[in-house]
Amino acid sequence: MKLRLDLLEHLTDEDILEEVLANNHRYKPEPLFSKTGVGSLSSASTEERAQEEARSTALIERLKKRAAASGKKSSRKSSRSNKP
Repeated sequence: MKLRLDLLEHLTDEDILEEVLANNHRYKPEPLFSKTGVGSLSSASTEERAQEEARSTALIERLKKRAAASGKKSSRKSSRSNKP
């Protein structure tokens, strides 16, 4: 998922849960998961990648609206210094 860092403060638990549930079917726990806590994520199909891109784009739009509603601008700050 691609996400702009300036919009992270507007991300909610529900947004994260939506993405987790969308990818949950790809998660394969290791046989000894209860002991190791390790698993893997299988590769996404072309269709799944397209769906992920659509979800990402929709999420960014929602976060932009939340940022605008809270009165904060979502523009990126320049890394240039104004010192002579």
